[in-house]
Amino acid sequence: MKKKNKNLAKSTRWYRKTHRIVAISLLLFIVIMSSTGLLLAWKDQLGFKPATTKINESTKPLISLSEIEQNAIQYIDSLKLSTEINRIDYRPRKGIAKVRFEEHFTELQINCYTGKIVSKKTRTADFIEMIHDGSIVDYLLNLKANPIKLFYSTVIGLGLLFISFSGFLLWLKPKQIKKNKRLISENALN
Repeated sequence: MKKKNKNLAKSTRWYRKTHRIVAISLLLFIVIMSSTGLLLAWKDQLGFKPATTKINESTKPLISLSEIEQNAIQYIDSLKLSTEINRIDYRPRKGIAKVRFEEHFTELQINCYTGKIVSKKTRTADFIEMIHDGSIVDYLLNLKANPIKLFYSTVIGLGLLFISFSGFLLWLKPKQIKKNKRLISENALN
């Protein structure tokens, strides 16, 4: 039983030391992920994502998606910004199409009945999300395969799993040692 306690104490010391090293190494990144995660959870309430404009012209026919794309490209080109579209969020029931771009955080909202630009806003939530997942570095360095994001997310994910696991063991092992000591003293009395 005493040998078992020695082994438990030894492994506890190892986990404590490793837990501390991993936690201190990841501290800045954990703070970044936690704070940006909070901001993303509250993005609608904090206004980091443009609200969808409501269009009430449902009696007219919808214009084509290619016309929406052309209008978006023409408008964004007049602003001297990159015209490469990331995605078009087409919402025919709401009469709106949201156009997002690849190389900047601009969102255009286009009336699906008239083709007019009804809103031009910056998508702050997209920028915060890129900080959150580490892809901001890939974006700034123009890396297409997202190697920094994958490395960052893997290291943080594995680090947090290890900290969780080792933290649990640091809580559990002293209880086991205490229990073993109690059993040893009870056996010595008998």
